[in-house]
Amino acid sequence: MHPHYPKNGRVILHVDMNSFYASVEAAYNPELKGKPLAIAGNPDERRGIIVTCSYEARRFGVKTTMPLWEAKKLCPQLIIMRPNFDRYRSASQGMFDILRQYSQWVEPVSIDEGYVDITESYTLGSPLFIAESIQNQILSQLDLPSSIGVAPNKFLAKTASDMKKPMGITVLRKRDLPGKLWPLDVKEMHGIGEKTAQKLYSMEIPTIGELAKANEIILKSQLGINGLRLKARANGQDDRPVDPDSVYDFKSVGNSTTLPRDTANQKELLNTLNQLSAKVASRMKTKDTLASTVMLTLRFKDRKTITRSRKLRNPVGSQEDIYTTAKALFLEHWNGNSIRLLGVTGQDLVERDDAALQLDIFSFEEHARKEPLYQTIEKLQDKFGKKMIQKGFSIKKEKRDPHNDTSFNKDFLRDDK
Repeated sequence: MHPHYPKNGRVILHVDMNSFYASVEAAYNPELKGKPLAIAGNPDERRGIIVTCSYEARRFGVKTTMPLWEAKKLCPQLIIMRPNFDRYRSASQGMFDILRQYSQWVEPVSIDEGYVDITESYTLGSPLFIAESIQNQILSQLDLPSSIGVAPNKFLAKTASDMKKPMGITVLRKRDLPGKLWPLDVKEMHGIGEKTAQKLYSMEIPTIGELAKANEIILKSQLGINGLRLKARANGQDDRPVDPDSVYDFKSVGNSTTLPRDTANQKELLNTLNQLSAKVASRMKTKDTLASTVMLTLRFKDRKTITRSRKLRNPVGSQEDIYTTAKALFLEHWNGNSIRLLGVTGQDLVERDDAALQLDIFSFEEHARKEPLYQTIEKLQDKFGKKMIQKGFSIKKEKRDPHNDTSFNKDFLRDDK
């Protein structure tokens, strides 16, 4: 065993690409290097926001999720480009291909970050040497900058990779916590959002160090089981393994849209819901899954946002079924005020083959009529294989517009292995 590796325990890297979309565009077109660049939505519509931006743009105060008009005000010379997700997927796959040269234990987290367990890679050199080699190889082969955290678990590795950007490598051990992590504000801790931070402040827990020493009974009473998990993280405890197969885990599929204008026109809103339901159904179809729950998201003119969901007796996957539930939720919870954003999400997804149909007196008759067809399909599947014929499912890949797509999910990674 290499002296830099623990006898018991793990060594995990978190590789995080720096300003990924902007960096990919600069690698594709070197004339963009060193210039304030932002990747954003349609600049002609209100929904246009900054998806990511170069570090040169950040020096002017441009930030992710900032409206385009505000970004232009801060940086008049800002170069704005629409996203090209096909290009980003290609770069992402190249990055993960490099990571797998160093370990078989690679867990993609998103299009631009992943974990690598290098505990068994000691023959390649020290953890720091491997991190430097990965960073240099990604830069030389893909012309993309990255930051890497080196730690004994996933939480600390993720925390470490955020400490030095761009092109940083940070080692974070449990013995480093009192000096490096505990003095920080709780809102700086990975996994703590604004609402949770405010609750912790109200409990007189302003720093990560205070969270690490907090009373577990009080934490659980105020934050539930998540409070105990956050305390464990603050103490550097995280036993989650690096799981290459987690890329195939998915619990929900959703689509949302910001309307071109605030509106209270019911017909227009329902039509948008129907379109969103179609998109959700299409994505679920490619995953060969059904949703056990449908969730509706409403954001009003005053930016107040509510979510309402309904657990279904039988999992659904068609546009009609998803829309029927979304429409019922909308009519029940819409107060008539103008809507700014609508969203539809299929939750608690199950594999189509694993979905157990719970028949009731209303669905039994319809299902019984289709039973001979189902039996015929099953016989064909038994003889020729399940991929030969499937119920209501087409294996034809959908055509995508590379400029009008989304990567805020793991869909692209399912083809990456």
